[in-house]
Amino acid sequence: MEVADIDQSEMVKKSCCKDETEIIKGQDELKITSIDDLASIHKQILIAYSFSYIYLFESLPKKAIPNRDYSPPEIVKDIHVLDETYLI
Repeated sequence: MEVADIDQSEMVKKSCCKDETEIIKGQDELKITSIDDLASIHKQILIAYSFSYIYLFESLPKKAIPNRDYSPPEIVKDIHVLDETYLI
């Protein structure tokens, strides 16, 4: 019982939040660059990446299903019973 009394007396609820606000100053003006400012190798990499990313999601061609319009034959008699073949 002494251990339980000590643990409860030492427990203090800590605050999870601060009442302080931090303000970080950022850029007011952004520099807008065009593709002409890039080096030649960077342009080629950018174009190759864009091209490969666009064609990554190209849909696959639809496959023709040759027997879609035909129904399966109607089973008249149970062939397994007629031939007396059973799976064991």
